[in-house]
Amino acid sequence: MVALGAAGVAFGAPVERAVERVVTPIREKDPTGLSDLVPVGGFRYYTVTSSVPRLGPDDYRLRVHGLVDRPMTLTLADLARMRQTTLVRDFQCVTGWRVGAVHWSGVLLRDLLAAAGVQPAATALTFRSFDGVYTESLTLAQATRPDVLVALTMLGAPVTHDHGGPVRLYVAPMYGYKSIKWLGEIEVVDTVTPGYWERQGYDVDGWVGRSNGRADEAV
Repeated sequence: MVALGAAGVAFGAPVERAVERVVTPIREKDPTGLSDLVPVGGFRYYTVTSSVPRLGPDDYRLRVHGLVDRPMTLTLADLARMRQTTLVRDFQCVTGWRVGAVHWSGVLLRDLLAAAGVQPAATALTFRSFDGVYTESLTLAQATRPDVLVALTMLGAPVTHDHGGPVRLYVAPMYGYKSIKWLGEIEVVDTVTPGYWERQGYDVDGWVGRSNGRADEAV
């Protein structure tokens, strides 16, 4: 058994609308799609599509665009040449499970934004996964915290495909659904656009300990 990817979303009332996939082991699903959501290597695994392209160093690209002075399309090598930051932080799912003291490293999102040159009208970011479906959002203030990474490594190794690699977002102080997997696009925008699960009822500001993930039940 190998330690595979981290959860990008949490299950709840809307989960039956999505396609969940457990990476290891593969099991038959019950009608709710929940029976095979089992922990593997400490994490649980969810996707909202039936398949995700596998991109390697030669074909991965991260597009940074929108309200920036210098739009960029970055390769994995480009990201690796930027200043790397290491964090050792927990990964917390909104459903209650947690993996403690996970080693992450990559480019601080605020460094990436500085390189692109954020324009004065910008207030938020929209993230898109190269799975073609999943999206997420952060305010500019949230995105420029010192604990938000464009992660290239996780658990002491390059982020694997099933972890959400080769590049994923890690938002340390927020629930796992904010840490978008298979990161393919960052658009700097002038207003927050709720992400995939947020359009189905989850809290846009998914702070661990301040919200239970449901917009109508936030604490």
